[in-house]
Amino acid sequence: MSHSDLESDPHYGDIVPGDDRLDAAEAPWGYLVGLVLAMLLTAVSFFISGTSLVWGPSIPVALIVLAIAQMGIHLVFFLKITTAPDNTNNVLALAFGVLIVFLVLAGSLWIMANLNHNMMPMTMPMG
Repeated sequence: MSHSDLESDPHYGDIVPGDDRLDAAEAPWGYLVGLVLAMLLTAVSFFISGTSLVWGPSIPVALIVLAIAQMGIHLVFFLKITTAPDNTNNVLALAFGVLIVFLVLAGSLWIMANLNHNMMPMTMPMG
């Protein structure tokens, strides 16, 4: 097909959701920014967990906040999930995945919490 034949095709300008059609010069910059931010958050996480400069009980909370920020960076810069109208299916798939992970974690925690209660009492010492 020639270039003029492609332009006459009614689907010539269509793009798939998430396809940005960037110039070759600007395409890697989003990934590089995401990589630098992800590496920075990883370094901060290691620094917080291995230092005594941070109040001890606040370390788990800080690590959780940094992990959530890390997930956000991965979603935006690498998976290109945004709130644009063409990303509705991606956001729904992500929400469904988060729901499944939450259900698995909640079920596992519930089973482990009730495991000791549901076990038979041990009356005879083993030995």
